[in-house]
Amino acid sequence: MLKKDYAKLPIMSSVDDVVKRVLSLEMASQKEKMKVKTQQLVEKVRRSPNDNGSFEVQVAILTARIRTLEEHLQKHPKDKKNRRFLLMDLDRRRKMLGYLRRVNYSTFENTCKELDIQYSPPQPYTRRVTKRWLVKKALCIKVFQEKQKLKAAERLKQRREWQARARAAREQQEKQVQEKQVQKKQVQEEEAQEGTPV
Repeated sequence: MLKKDYAKLPIMSSVDDVVKRVLSLEMASQKEKMKVKTQQLVEKVRRSPNDNGSFEVQVAILTARIRTLEEHLQKHPKDKKNRRFLLMDLDRRRKMLGYLRRVNYSTFENTCKELDIQYSPPQPYTRRVTKRWLVKKALCIKVFQEKQKLKAAERLKQRREWQARARAAREQQEKQVQEKQVQKKQVQEEEAQEGTPV
């Protein structure tokens, strides 16, 4: 397969095999190979010819990078730096696929099918149950319940104090109202007595 720049030239049909090999992807740099691989994968999932940033395209770009890094690591298994990059890209792709799966399942399925990706959803976190952990949990629950009982007693005491205060305030208010009414009656009686002639 020839490089993109030379593939459509009419002169390439009459060129020697050695020249074709030099201009082929076999002799291309890693960067050029990566570009071609990315382009091929993006073409499969692109929504429209101008689509360059949708989630499907981003997943396709990451897939191209992952596959290139996997090939590299098969040749150089001790390359720790690129292994780290591979794991980071895998994590990013998994997150993007998870988002696509939640938001638009049909697009997610189509993307996985086109790019030949096997997506397995993350397992829910399960803690390994040991005897020590069970004892600790039971103790924590017991302490929590005791604390709740103490808090309940304190709350009850506090509530009773509030109710007593509210009752006292209400009684005082009622007493003041009654005193005012009594004073008002006395004033009215005095006025009535002053108004009548002797």
